[in-house]
Amino acid sequence: MPDPTVVFPTVLGGVAALLRLPGLLRNPRDPLLRAVMAMLVTGVGVFFFTSVPVVAKVNELTGVPNAAAPFDYFWAMACAASGIVLIINWRGGPPERIRRATRWCIAGYGTLCAALVVLFAQADAPVERLRDLDTYYANTPYMREMIVLYLVGHTVASTVMASMCRRWLRHVDGELRAGLALMVTGYGLAIGFGLLKFTALGARWAGADWDVLSTEVARGFTSVAAPLIACGMVLPIVVRRFRGRWQDWTRYRRLEPLSQLVGGLAPTPAAAGVPLLASVGVRRLQRESVIHDGLLVLNPYFDLGLRARTLAEAVAGGATGDRAAADADAAMVLAAVKTMRADPERRVIASSRALQEPAGEDRDLVRISQALLHTRKRAAGGPEAGRATR
Repeated sequence: MPDPTVVFPTVLGGVAALLRLPGLLRNPRDPLLRAVMAMLVTGVGVFFFTSVPVVAKVNELTGVPNAAAPFDYFWAMACAASGIVLIINWRGGPPERIRRATRWCIAGYGTLCAALVVLFAQADAPVERLRDLDTYYANTPYMREMIVLYLVGHTVASTVMASMCRRWLRHVDGELRAGLALMVTGYGLAIGFGLLKFTALGARWAGADWDVLSTEVARGFTSVAAPLIACGMVLPIVVRRFRGRWQDWTRYRRLEPLSQLVGGLAPTPAAAGVPLLASVGVRRLQRESVIHDGLLVLNPYFDLGLRARTLAEAVAGGATGDRAAADADAAMVLAAVKTMRADPERRVIASSRALQEPAGEDRDLVRISQALLHTRKRAAGGPEAGRATR
């Protein structure tokens, strides 16, 4: 049966990477997107390649006992470096400073990976250890140094990430703050992972056997840390995308009354139709365009005197400035539509020489649309007649 502590983080990281892949394909040169993808891919690599069956298979394919060790450590160091690069890009700043910090991070951890390979090549580790390599070879020359170097690199990266995320946490709010809080917690557990490993190694150096801290407890820490870090990275992205689409949908729906009233006044070219699978953002933009075109056609029929009187009455009745303006605009638009329908030969348009009012660009179309809805309900005398739809 697959180990859930391996499968769950691996699947979660893979799903997160797939969510970010379309954005990376659209903007392959975006350093932030590349850093996010590198972090997710290397994180998945860490959990996949450190699973016991994969470790055994790597050793078998290479024909070298414990060859999976430097290979796994490479993935861990790559994940650590990509995490630091991600935060460097995420926080932003002068491009040159970001590039310089990124280069130093990659160079430092690249050198560390090379050192791990050299140390393993010099070591004598003939007995394959699938679960307890760290403690079994804690006193073996070169293997000992390789293990310590790996743990130092991992713990330093986790500490830097936790510190950077915590400092940034104080200056943000909303979903970004929640994501950073998850990442701080995850990297705190990653620091705990390193400390447990060092404790087990120290016990071996002192002649004691605390291997369970390395083989069981530490792995439990990292199994929880990885999903927290992945969720922390993905949460702000998902929430922002969902919020943007929800706002588009809400605005699209609330513009419907105004769209129904003026949407058919201007001729619409056949090519301007919205594809069946168009996003709600595209539909919202198309609806706004249709409304603007309709208001432009109505412009010669606008009665500015009616608008001024309605605005004064609304203000006298206690309406706020925005609501009063929306009510006045709605009354003017309704009257203009009636006047236009009474002028089938379009004599008013033919005699018009200049626009009287902006064609909706400087107005709150959603408020006007909702004012129209309220006016219609009130005129119909329905149960919602007295309730403003805002």
